[in-house]
Amino acid sequence: MSIALLDHVNITTDKLEETKDFFVNVLGLTVGDRPNFEFPGYWLYAGGQDLVHLVERDAAHESEPQSPLDHFAFRTDDLEAMAARLDNAEVKYLRFEAPDGSRRQLFLRDPNNVTIEISSRS
Repeated sequence: MSIALLDHVNITTDKLEETKDFFVNVLGLTVGDRPNFEFPGYWLYAGGQDLVHLVERDAAHESEPQSPLDHFAFRTDDLEAMAARLDNAEVKYLRFEAPDGSRRQLFLRDPNNVTIEISSRS
């Protein structure tokens, strides 16, 4: 048995609505079903899969150490369309290509300063 796919990423934030709007309006995810937890949050979907879980930061957790999360990646079939979407939203990003040309990437940051990679396989 081995790991096959990214299931989801959880982001705890004190910018819940801004973060939700970023992933929905800029990256095109949709708000979907979420269990009735006792704390505010959203589950954001693409292709019927919940990919990003957002949780409002609880004041009780403010003293906990920050996550060492460097970045997470989404794959797209149309990197140029995604770049245009980011341009239209006035979101800054960096563009890279793997030395062997097998992968093209965009790197950007969400409202919580989490780095997101959007990758396309050539």
